[in-house]
Amino acid sequence: MPNLLVIDDEPVIQHAVRKAFHPPEYATASAVTAVDGLRQLAADPPDVVILDVHLPDADGLKAFDQVKAVNHRVPIILVTGHGTTELAIEAMKRGAFDYLLKPLRYDQLKEAVDKACASSRLMTVPAVVADAGTVPPQADALVGRSEAMQAVYKAIGRVADTDTTVLILGESGTGKELVARAVYQHSRRSRQPFLAINCGAIPENLIESELFGHEKGAFSGAERKRIGKFEQCRGGTIFLDEVGEMPLLAQVKLLRLLQEQSFERVGGNETVTTDVRVIAATNADLDKHVAAGRFRADLYFRLNVFPINLPPLRDRGADLDLLIDFYVGRYAAEFHRAVAVAPDETRAALRAYRWPGNIRELQSVLKQAILHSGGAILLPGDLSISAGATPLASPTEAGPASADARERVWDQYVATRLDSNSNNVYAECLEHLERELLTRTLQRTGGNQLRAAERLGITRGSLRFKLKSLGITIEKSVWSDDDTTD
Repeated sequence: MPNLLVIDDEPVIQHAVRKAFHPPEYATASAVTAVDGLRQLAADPPDVVILDVHLPDADGLKAFDQVKAVNHRVPIILVTGHGTTELAIEAMKRGAFDYLLKPLRYDQLKEAVDKACASSRLMTVPAVVADAGTVPPQADALVGRSEAMQAVYKAIGRVADTDTTVLILGESGTGKELVARAVYQHSRRSRQPFLAINCGAIPENLIESELFGHEKGAFSGAERKRIGKFEQCRGGTIFLDEVGEMPLLAQVKLLRLLQEQSFERVGGNETVTTDVRVIAATNADLDKHVAAGRFRADLYFRLNVFPINLPPLRDRGADLDLLIDFYVGRYAAEFHRAVAVAPDETRAALRAYRWPGNIRELQSVLKQAILHSGGAILLPGDLSISAGATPLASPTEAGPASADARERVWDQYVATRLDSNSNNVYAECLEHLERELLTRTLQRTGGNQLRAAERLGITRGSLRFKLKSLGITIEKSVWSDDDTTD
């Protein structure tokens, strides 16, 4: 839950912010003077500060400078009345996250606060290498012991404490942003701001303004001067995600920035100097983009000073089991569920899939599996795959999965049991099938045994007998006796 600190002496502003940002989504504290705000800032560091330009004990940028002196990384959203926009622009030059004009509009404030919270999280939530259960609950972890991931960890260690430009390469969902954060958090700039920009998510006609800023009147709709991210983040680190999607004109400006640490705002003649480290990432083949004329060769050479290649999940071997265990434990705690166990047949189904969405897709599948599971055992039928891919499903699961897909999963389960040392495969397969069928039918009927028996075409007494023999109990959810942890 993000913590907001509002420093503003107007009761209307205090009331509006508390009404808009409240538990359980946000925790909001307030102060009416700079002195009180600084005291709260030091005692309980917030994720975002909303700061008025004019306070009873601090006018202009005095309070802004004081907040920055206490915590240089905390995003500050400046709110200002008419006639003080020049002060706000100056604050942006000094590193303010954004500024808004009074009277505040809810949609603008909500957008600014959400972006600031996301930026704060990138700076403050640790990005660590998972090591035998030592990951703090709030941290984001790089998980894996494969040779390819060991090379990634070594690369982070070699380059982090320098100002070298880094290019992170890998398919979508492999964790490029997490690697960028690890480089930043272990760098000499770790106490300075970190801003992440998705170049593919910004319209082509706006990306120059977003990165380099613009002068008033530079183009239609440019009603006031804008300070770009490279000027705003002076002294810090800029992460350019999906840099392969950057338009050619912006590439020219980025090349100059990397060479000289200077640029001009859109529509301006003033040369602006800055001091930023650039970490870039892409899932595109930049060699092909260069050959096709979509990416400048000279910019590619400037970015590719220190490449870090992230392997796709399908090439990481035994790392998949480590990732399954790590995320199952994390999501079970997040959803207040018993720590789930992924048995051999479930792992076999997960290993059989090629994971085109990589770790991001695995996280989504495991979250859904834990939420859909009737207990602490994740069965193959609890697994789902995102749209556009062949879904994994048990042979008893109703849904859009094709007969071929269901047959493959059932074949995997039977093969796993036949490859084991069991001498009771027939009974095990029948019990698995019956347990899946009864559990899912009861989940579908909300635990109503009469309706479940009707759907199954058996008597209620027969259903009760089967539930007892299989150890399935009905509470708010449907559980079975083997859905427990040791």
